[in-house]
Amino acid sequence: MSDAGILRIAAFTDGDAGGNPAGVLVADALPDAAVMQRIAAAVGFSETAFAAPQGNGWRVRYFSPESEVPFCGHATIALGAALALAQGDGVFALTLNAAKITVEGRSAGGVLSAALQSPPTHSAPAPQALVDEALALFGYTRADIDPRLPPALIHGGADHLALSLRSREALAAMAYELDAGRALMRRAGLVTVMLAHAQTPQRFHARNPFASGGVYEDPATGAATAAFAGYLRDLGWPHGGDIEVLQGEDMGSPSRLRAGIPSEPGSSIRVSGAARLM
Repeated sequence: MSDAGILRIAAFTDGDAGGNPAGVLVADALPDAAVMQRIAAAVGFSETAFAAPQGNGWRVRYFSPESEVPFCGHATIALGAALALAQGDGVFALTLNAAKITVEGRSAGGVLSAALQSPPTHSAPAPQALVDEALALFGYTRADIDPRLPPALIHGGADHLALSLRSREALAAMAYELDAGRALMRRAGLVTVMLAHAQTPQRFHARNPFASGGVYEDPATGAATAAFAGYLRDLGWPHGGDIEVLQGEDMGSPSRLRAGIPSEPGSSIRVSGAARLM
């Protein structure tokens, strides 16, 4: 099977610009895993979502160019937009490898948008050895960490390490060696590292190295945003019920993600944004 029939959709766009490109293949049945992996590598985006009808919803799997991913937020937003284009606006039930979620897709007036409900979230303090290794990887020290947001292992369908930095300048200076990042993330079971800076209690700037999937950096990461929002709730951060995450600015691909945060601990996070066909 070739990559013919793949839709290419940028998710979490900022107006008509930016966003994170994802491949979307909607088929009568999912191809074999090895075929999906080859297609994702050929498409070359950080993730491609594969969907096929199952019951009253859709069975979905996500592949990066190098590996399968348990949950991908931006590819889910792209899938929601694709389903809205094909079937009309609505809420679509999705069965992932280890969770059941929904995505609401909208295409009214030719403007694409979607909102996902993430898997449940949880967080825990990050082990000191892992934090020290990650700081060394990116050229940071513990003095760069925002003490209000201590390093944490965060989860909202996939596992991430969250490191919050005191300054926007430190975030902009992020650099690392891809092979070393891949080794660290795979050994620690991390999909990405979420690097964030709190501009205000409700607005964050973020960068997301995705070396585990062979991608240096993602311009928009919905799964990490969901996990980070859950972490803020666990921490008692004054989020006011929602946050905005600006990502991709340092890559020249500005992206805007919004997360709605209900009060119930561990509950699903609503992550929404605009999308555009590429």
